[in-house]
Amino acid sequence: MVKGYIHSIETLGTLDGPGIRMVIFFQGCCLRCVYCHNPDTWFFNKGTSITADEIIAKAKRYQPYFRSNGGITFSGGEPLRQPNFLLECLKSCKKEGIHTVIDTSGIGFGNYKEILKYTDLIILDIKHSNPEKYKQITGLDIKYYYEFKEAVIKSKKNLWIKQVVTPGINDTYEDMIAFEKEVNSFPSNMVQKVELLPYHTLGVFKYEKLGIQYKLKDIPPLSKEKLNQLKNFLSLENLVE
Repeated sequence: MVKGYIHSIETLGTLDGPGIRMVIFFQGCCLRCVYCHNPDTWFFNKGTSITADEIIAKAKRYQPYFRSNGGITFSGGEPLRQPNFLLECLKSCKKEGIHTVIDTSGIGFGNYKEILKYTDLIILDIKHSNPEKYKQITGLDIKYYYEFKEAVIKSKKNLWIKQVVTPGINDTYEDMIAFEKEVNSFPSNMVQKVELLPYHTLGVFKYEKLGIQYKLKDIPPLSKEKLNQLKNFLSLENLVE
């Protein structure tokens, strides 16, 4: 039995996929996004050890709430950083007839084809399609994202795409053109939903608690007016209003 490390579990989530869901927040992430609001999920040794059987046993208690469109969402941190544990969880879900979602930035350790075989929906967080901007935001080379993107396209699985919009980082019309181009690089029959998320500062206190420098301390949250301007500029189908 493979053990994994998780940060926490949300039992009745409504924002992390269709329907009512149990959300498993995995521990561990190699990205250091400048706007990350969960730095407490970065390191494996800060997590709680758990098995797939323990997760499924808990999920069974909430199955009546899932109904026909709910299920389990594996989020993070980054779930792809624990591929063996994630795969065991996904397979266990399929045996129980539980709908599965992976909420990911696409940066893991491979075995994507096998993982996606047991995934019903992918929620993909696109940081930026420009390699320089991507590295500025995440601290990592974009090539790792491309590896996962190729696997996603080959999987032909349902896909939701999102991007966090941060003032002074990726909030221009040029950034939106790049985002739209990236969304359109996926087969249109795969993309069910597209969402722009406003940058916020709700997680800043965690940096202070952990003694980590917060890089955007002078950046205000993105205004609703600015977000709507950018949404109105886009011509994407399935864009969440």
